[in-house]
Amino acid sequence: MTSDERSDGSARPGRAGRRSGHAEPYTLASLVEVAARAFNERGYDATSMEDLSRAAGITKSSFYHHVSGKEALLRAALDRALDGLFGILAEPGASAGAPVDRLRHIVRRQVEVLATELPYVTLLLRLHGNTETERWALARRREFDQTIARLVADVRSDVDPVVAARLLSGTVNSLIEWYRPGRVPVAELVEAVDRQVFEGLLR
Repeated sequence: MTSDERSDGSARPGRAGRRSGHAEPYTLASLVEVAARAFNERGYDATSMEDLSRAAGITKSSFYHHVSGKEALLRAALDRALDGLFGILAEPGASAGAPVDRLRHIVRRQVEVLATELPYVTLLLRLHGNTETERWALARRREFDQTIARLVADVRSDVDPVVAARLLSGTVNSLIEWYRPGRVPVAELVEAVDRQVFEGLLR
């Protein structure tokens, strides 16, 4: 029995680098997932390729077979988060209909994307802008927020759309601080945020 096997001969869980029954035991997607979680736990700057290879259960040379370095992993993880957010804006519910209905669709879908892509969205929301990739992602995030602000302006002319958009995003984004998959069903989470944002705590 090897160190990566249980007593029953099956592979141990939690090691991206060794999975029984696969000629290629790890993929770029699985390495990006490992990297996103490590960056969230340690911080991007404090995470080394040695840390990442250890977390994935593979050698650094194997890691470099898939990616050019740490920033490429960061870019791939942020791409996943941003693709999820901007994909919302391309949906019919976000692009057609009354402004308030479009805004409501976007907020509800933001919650879903955050819940299903939690490690990647968390990474996006915790960026400091220290690298070129981080600055690129922050610019994209501001572009998303500006789209929300323009829509808010169509819904309410008596509020500052930038402030309102930030409050909306802040409500959704705060979920990363406490939400964990399985703790609350995603559908219930969506409904709870929807009620708080569009109906308020007090009638």
